[in-house]
Amino acid sequence: MKSENFKFKKGDSIKRAVMLSLLLFFGSVKAFCQNQEQTKSAFGVIERLVGNRATEFELSIVENKNNKSDWFEIETTDNHVKIKASNNTAICYAAYNFLRDIGAVLVSWEGNRVNLPKAWPKYSKKGDTPFQYREYLNACTFGYTTPWWDWKRWEQEIDWMALHGINLPTAMEGQEAAWQELWKEYGLTNTQLASHFAGPAYLPWQRMGNINSLEGPLPQEWFVKKEELQKKILERMRALDMHPVVPAFSGYVPKAFAEKHPEAKITELKSWSGGGFASTFLLDSKDPLFKKIGKRFIEIYTKMYGKSNFYLADSFNEIEPPVSEHNKYEELSNYGSAVYETINEAQPGATWVMQGWLFGDNKEFWTKEATSAFLSKVPNDKVMVQDYANDRYKVWETQEAFYGKQWTYGYVHNYGGSNPVYGDLSFYKDELTSLLKNPNKGNVVGYGAMPEGLNNNSVVYEYIYDLPWSKGEQPINDWMTKYLNARYGQTTSKPVMQAWELLLESVYNVKYWETRWWNDWAGAYLFFKRPTVTITTFKGNPGDKKKLKEALDILSKEAKKYDKKNLIQYDLIDVTRHYYSLSIDEDLIECVKAYQNKDISKGDQLFKKIEKQALDIDKVMSGQPLNNVDQWVKSASDYGSSPEVSKLYAKNAKTLITLWGGEGHLNDYASRSWQGMYKGFYWPRWKMFLEALKKSAVNNTSFDETKERESIKNWEIKWTEQN
Repeated sequence: MKSENFKFKKGDSIKRAVMLSLLLFFGSVKAFCQNQEQTKSAFGVIERLVGNRATEFELSIVENKNNKSDWFEIETTDNHVKIKASNNTAICYAAYNFLRDIGAVLVSWEGNRVNLPKAWPKYSKKGDTPFQYREYLNACTFGYTTPWWDWKRWEQEIDWMALHGINLPTAMEGQEAAWQELWKEYGLTNTQLASHFAGPAYLPWQRMGNINSLEGPLPQEWFVKKEELQKKILERMRALDMHPVVPAFSGYVPKAFAEKHPEAKITELKSWSGGGFASTFLLDSKDPLFKKIGKRFIEIYTKMYGKSNFYLADSFNEIEPPVSEHNKYEELSNYGSAVYETINEAQPGATWVMQGWLFGDNKEFWTKEATSAFLSKVPNDKVMVQDYANDRYKVWETQEAFYGKQWTYGYVHNYGGSNPVYGDLSFYKDELTSLLKNPNKGNVVGYGAMPEGLNNNSVVYEYIYDLPWSKGEQPINDWMTKYLNARYGQTTSKPVMQAWELLLESVYNVKYWETRWWNDWAGAYLFFKRPTVTITTFKGNPGDKKKLKEALDILSKEAKKYDKKNLIQYDLIDVTRHYYSLSIDEDLIECVKAYQNKDISKGDQLFKKIEKQALDIDKVMSGQPLNNVDQWVKSASDYGSSPEVSKLYAKNAKTLITLWGGEGHLNDYASRSWQGMYKGFYWPRWKMFLEALKKSAVNNTSFDETKERESIKNWEIKWTEQN
């Protein structure tokens, strides 16, 4: 309607009023429709959570161009929940914050509890965060947890991200299709690429230049499925105003490419992590092919998946840079500038994202001088260092907050998907408040967790993703009361609260499960490590086992008052399997000592006790369907469309969580406290070992540990190959 169509005669007040009302009405309708379209994605998340009651949520996005930080406002009036926020993700977090605060909803990996009141209670809240970005997902998660996820499972995870306020997720799926197209343009054949790409569970380390071809070849159907999946993932993330971090070229090329281009300056790197892996090949940053390849990859990737603003490139993940001693810093600065310039030329204005893990992992090489040189030629606002291992390394402090560059603060928490019960809520709280007050924090723009494995210790992630909004000001006990009311569905009783106070003092006061790397061997517990007589020198696991038992006794009693499907039953199983796994570790030490001392009777008693505990845990864990080795292997097998491919996927799934690969010490790195593993894998190994140890004691012969461990390794290989 044009304004000139509305001309009034003097005194025509009624017509004027009607027309003005119509203009206002149509303007309101237009604004309403625009707002509905803007918040469509957030509404979808809420609708998938609470069903038709989502229509009672009035959502609106109010942009503040002068403030990059996210914020929200919530108010209930006339049985409607009105939410204003800076974007769709902030809306989702606000809605979830409200629903959890009133005890109506809890969203977790192990299940959602939804019990909505008939009418919304009076409620008003404002929130904001000093962190522009809330990050999530480690590059390794795409091997340890997500390889067999379909769109339904990814949709569930993206909803979880939105509801927890995450807006900087790592998005690594589907890149092999782009790499395949790229390398074929350079003349590589399918056969040559088959010896380059690793098996599906091992792709994260092939992407980072650590391995080639391990547990491959990668079936062609994988490329197709993951391309289709990644398109859906990125579309949903972007619709929710998230900023997915996608891959870029970090310099690694296939062996066949190196052979095809003898004129190029390519370094063959030493085998990664203890040896036994095929060599990888790194293209020198000053070689003209570096930028050419890097730009072409982004062009292909953009054609497939659309434009991105954040690109992950890690040239030296657990790999010492091949630089000369006399020109070390100049060569490092060349690598940094080459990665950045490649991204910037292919996608002007985009940000180079890199993991800060390498700086803590190899402190000897990455001195202040080396790190500052590496970053020196990159504009401060065009690189982001994800310093996510602050539960182990204080990299940002030793590296002067990365010399003015953007960086994000966070935690790994979970390594390899291995799942002891642990975390440290007080540590996370104190660290955040300290960080925000620190005048030397530099340009910290993000916060979050980047676990290698998911589906464990939900309370840790629930708390971590509330912290950037509360700034650590909410007392832990107050937070815990609201959390438990939402999780269990009724006003938390004093005994349940007491049990959780004991859990906070016994297991959720451990920031890192350090004994998983005891004596250079991986495995969450001693019971999960390949057997050895040296366990008699083990000093003990972290935490307070006595207080853990007190918490277990209370939860065992209180859980009987709840429905069998209530999440308190899940938590009870968690506490039970953790306590008895710790008990097995103690009994294993004594059992080995007894047989070594030729106290056969005591050894046999402990042997039977360990066996009973292991089998009992396995049985108890039937109540945790997610933590089940059969389910893990079945999901892998089902991902294949032919018997041959299904067999390859299943072997990948079984090998990753046991042998891992190589000749180093990675076996059992991704050990799992799952049903089927206690009975079918961990106990059979120890049973073989203890029986052999007993036999040597009875026969008064020396025990050949090397021979026995080799025999166990052969048994492990057969286990991974069985259907």
